[in-house]
Amino acid sequence: MAAAQKSSAVACMCAALLMSLSVSAPSCIPIKGVYYPSWSNVDPSSIQTNLYTHIYYAFLTPHIATFQFQIDQTQAPLLLNFTSTLHATNPALITLFSVGGAAEGTSLFSRLASTSSSRAAFIHSTIQVARKFGFDGVDLDWEFPQNPTEMENFGYLLDEWRAQVQKEAAATGQPPLLLTAAVYYSADTFLTGVPRAYPAASVSRNLDLINVMNYDYHGAWNKSITGAQAALFDPNSNLSTSYGLRSWIRVGVPRSKLIMGLPLYGRTWQLKDRRVHGVGVAAVDVGPGWNGTGVLTYAEVVEFNKANKAKVVYDMATVSVYSVAGDYWVGYDDKRTVAAKIAYATTLGVRGYFFWAINGDYKSTISKTASKLWHL
Repeated sequence: MAAAQKSSAVACMCAALLMSLSVSAPSCIPIKGVYYPSWSNVDPSSIQTNLYTHIYYAFLTPHIATFQFQIDQTQAPLLLNFTSTLHATNPALITLFSVGGAAEGTSLFSRLASTSSSRAAFIHSTIQVARKFGFDGVDLDWEFPQNPTEMENFGYLLDEWRAQVQKEAAATGQPPLLLTAAVYYSADTFLTGVPRAYPAASVSRNLDLINVMNYDYHGAWNKSITGAQAALFDPNSNLSTSYGLRSWIRVGVPRSKLIMGLPLYGRTWQLKDRRVHGVGVAAVDVGPGWNGTGVLTYAEVVEFNKANKAKVVYDMATVSVYSVAGDYWVGYDDKRTVAAKIAYATTLGVRGYFFWAINGDYKSTISKTASKLWHL
């Protein structure tokens, strides 16, 4: 199904629904997104595409000097296979490629967004790549603009990007590419660095979807205390998904564009005293996890719990789960917390959810739970 047909089908479904209910709503078709890390061992043909509406290929990075993409002979077939396989499996599925990521940092984007010429080179290249390899859109994952100037340039980039996307669509007769971005959990409260805020007006008018990263509230950067890394609520601070989503709403971003982030991984600590466990208790170091980061995918958490006969505790105050085995502690989301978050987000009126990342799920159990619970 072409993007125009997809949009038409969505519009028809929304109109029919609203007519039948005689009500208005900030959004219609829910968004069920997931990021697909290019380094993962997940074969695109094995993805249960009926569980998602949007899948993001992560990541592509432009050249550090030209700000244009250089897709080599090894990468090109992988991109073509990704989009063709997923679209063949589920023609209604939306595919996007994501630019950047946490590992990329902020320096490249700071320079890229700083001048009109560098922005133009980047924008032109994103459109070329999307069309050549069959993507329906492009996602920007700049983690994160570091000061008010970079935030201002972020807004300029979005303005110019949207203008060129519309111009290209008019010239070619193709549906406009989707533009989305992965953003900080809060619109204007940053835990580190100088005070700054996202350009809410530009974000609102130029992006089709805003993927809010509602996770990484706690982690290896604070080894002395355990934390619910994706807490829905936090009675002691603003480090929570509820605060983050409401901050975006407060600055005027449409709820119909806001997408709640859900992590398919947990973070671990080594307890100071194995007899004292809970959210916010003393720790001495990170626990087990990839490359000393104290990170376990949800699938690894499930295996950790089985292998160590871990005690699993649901923390009602934060709406999070943690497991304890000896002096190791791991905090994460499971089916219960995901269900609670979806109930909260639907009541709040945001558009949907996305997962980071598809390779972290355990037999698609979390994805299945979320997809079943979030419906019209």
